[in-house]
Amino acid sequence: MRGPVRVTLAALSGALAACSFEPVALPWLLPLAVAGLVLAVHGVRGRAAFGIGAAFGATHMLLLLPWLRVIGTDAWIGLSLLEASAYAVLGLALGRVQRLRAWPLWAAACWAAAEWLRATIPWGGFPWGRLSFAVIDTPVAPLLALLGAAGTSYVVALLGTTLAHVVLVARPRPLRAAAAGLAALLVVAVLAGAAALAPEPDTTGRLGVAAVQGNVPGEGMEAFAERRAVLDNHVAATLGLAAAVDAGTSEQPELVLWPENSTDIDPFRDPTVRADIQRAVDAVAAPTLVGAMVDGSAPGDVLNQGIVWLPGEGPTDRYSKQHPVPFGEYIPMRDQLARFFERLDQIPRDMVPGTEPGVLDVAGTTIGDLICFEVAYDDLVREVVDGGARLLVVQTNNATYMGTGQVEQQFAIARLRAVETGRYAVVVATNGVSGIVAPDGTVLERAPVREPVVLEQRLPLRTGSTVAVRLGPWPERLLVAAALVGLLLASPRLRRRQRDGAGDAPVRQALVPVGPPGRAA
Repeated sequence: MRGPVRVTLAALSGALAACSFEPVALPWLLPLAVAGLVLAVHGVRGRAAFGIGAAFGATHMLLLLPWLRVIGTDAWIGLSLLEASAYAVLGLALGRVQRLRAWPLWAAACWAAAEWLRATIPWGGFPWGRLSFAVIDTPVAPLLALLGAAGTSYVVALLGTTLAHVVLVARPRPLRAAAAGLAALLVVAVLAGAAALAPEPDTTGRLGVAAVQGNVPGEGMEAFAERRAVLDNHVAATLGLAAAVDAGTSEQPELVLWPENSTDIDPFRDPTVRADIQRAVDAVAAPTLVGAMVDGSAPGDVLNQGIVWLPGEGPTDRYSKQHPVPFGEYIPMRDQLARFFERLDQIPRDMVPGTEPGVLDVAGTTIGDLICFEVAYDDLVREVVDGGARLLVVQTNNATYMGTGQVEQQFAIARLRAVETGRYAVVVATNGVSGIVAPDGTVLERAPVREPVVLEQRLPLRTGSTVAVRLGPWPERLLVAAALVGLLLASPRLRRRQRDGAGDAPVRQALVPVGPPGRAA
């Protein structure tokens, strides 16, 4: 296969990977995408494999992240190419480990390791586009509760690497190809069966929840130009809920949820904002989780918080977002970059990360609060469940990205987190997508976008942990370690030593009776 053909195959495979995600949502393309990249780098080493992997990554991310054009074309291209560098390293690794026996196993571990790399560096990483993030509506989805996101990505990658192996050996060794394919399917079937048989977390009580989507008047980067109108919309929707409760058309909620950025005006600095929030909370007579932007201790700093607001009392416990988005909520190396990019002035303040998990006690119930993109990070999700969260809450503001694939992509991730943790999950957004998700990923209720809506459900509360939560980061650590071992075993120097050792041994054995090994050689 010539170089241009390999690059084209890799780019087409990257396009298939992107089409596996929302809004196209064809997850059965994932194994084909993996197989395509593996075949493109087969028999290729060094810089050529690096470039082929980069072609896959660039196509995949450019087609997955066009919603970043709302911020700027340079942001879309820049982030896509940065993420493509991890796939370039993956191409290098895939080309190398194919020298090993049972290489589909090693190659799938390399894919999981590349996803770990993307989710870690730089600036805390960006895990969007992981294989497991596309499987929520497939038979593979139950594996999330057993193996977590990293382990599920490995299984999907293994299907793809095995498919590539079948293609490579089908003509000379059809029986071997068939055996490999059947073995991979058997592994997936056994794991899926184990996931189905695994005990679910216990249900202990129920909680009446109301999620308020107040709506945002603006569009794109100007979505929050009318900051007071956003707050007023959420206050009005909550007052409407209170009126419905008084009229007997709605049940009294025990917990009310407002989204991220439901007030961009600091309620601790503006007494009118504080009074309006208190008026709404008192009217609905229920603890309310309010998403607010709060001034930091230093000038130019800001905190993105979920604040527990009590009737007749006011703000109490708070959670500060731990993983702000670089170049979206803060500017890394601001002093160095600002002189070259004037557009960075659109983010005049840097968001300060919180230091504690989003574990909050509300109405006598422990909930796990995740703010917006935090739902994509494994460790933040595990932290709240390990901290005793019986219900997951995702406060988000997707107003900037309305009409793009980002909204559905993030909602899909929230659904898979419900499966992974065995918890009911409530996604509450400023203007979409808000929804309530069962632990099997089923959407119980979903709000129409760009409308003021209140979702009301009485949700079971869960205790205990799924196997995936109990295993924690260990599946991913083991997969990264396996990838490193595979690369070490496939290193040219080590394999040369192995070949030399294997070739010398019989010669020495045959010539020992005749004379010294050195002389005989």
